[in-house]
Amino acid sequence: MELIPQYTFNKSKYGDELLVDVVTLPYVKEALIKNPVHKLTYYEITLITGGTGFFCIDTGEYNVTEGDVMFSLPGVIRHWDKEKITNGFALIFGDEFLLSFFNDPDFIKKLPYFQPGSVPKLSLEGAMYERILKRVEDIKYEIDANQVMDKHILRALLYETLMLLYRAYKTENILLDNNIKIKNPYADKFVALVNADFKCFHSTVYYADKLCITPNYMNEIIKEIFGVSAKQYIQSRIVLEAKKMLTYTDMQVVEIACDLGFNELSYFIRFFRGQTGSTPLKYKKANSSSNL
Repeated sequence: MELIPQYTFNKSKYGDELLVDVVTLPYVKEALIKNPVHKLTYYEITLITGGTGFFCIDTGEYNVTEGDVMFSLPGVIRHWDKEKITNGFALIFGDEFLLSFFNDPDFIKKLPYFQPGSVPKLSLEGAMYERILKRVEDIKYEIDANQVMDKHILRALLYETLMLLYRAYKTENILLDNNIKIKNPYADKFVALVNADFKCFHSTVYYADKLCITPNYMNEIIKEIFGVSAKQYIQSRIVLEAKKMLTYTDMQVVEIACDLGFNELSYFIRFFRGQTGSTPLKYKKANSSSNL
């Protein structure tokens, strides 16, 4: 079975443990020569400052150019055009780096561009592009220039960068305000449960029991916030994982079916075809990373 390489944070790169860094994309390219398709265990904000090419996150492919920003959550599968994207910065950090800065331990997860299912791309221009670029360069300067780094300055700069990006993302995604207003704690817990248990549990009853609410009430909440039923949300999460495994691993369809909790291969094939219009094998042949 082919495993997707995963990069972890080098906490002691600068001597003292530090969970934030800024590296140039030419530097990143060298690290990705052997493993162009990869995962990260940390958050990354990629700011493109030169070139035009593709940037893939999970099964989505996006065209990017100067001024574009790509957001990566821990665990997503990434692959980008190292030949045509010539320059930029990768701002990387672990969520625990900001924990001492906030009373809310879920601050990072509540940022819209770091929420599962959100659009992972933002296009910047003009003053906002220059302002965010300057903040990223300031973080890099603080890291590079100081042997004894003031982590409070770095946290403040990182926080300002995240909030500037939030402002720009909110402007680009007009419907964002409506989604925030109707946010519901049950919805957050439902999403977390599905992400953790979707391979083993496909039934809405399981998740409703975990939330201690009725399936009908849970369905009303999920439909109001996400525009789909709870069942459709669970199925979409299963399909997303199936697509990732078909695209980026050499697992056989029967192995994927088993890993995703389907007792019969024929049921998985019918399920996948009903959701995508294609059989798993046809999808794999058309989208396998060996074709990238």
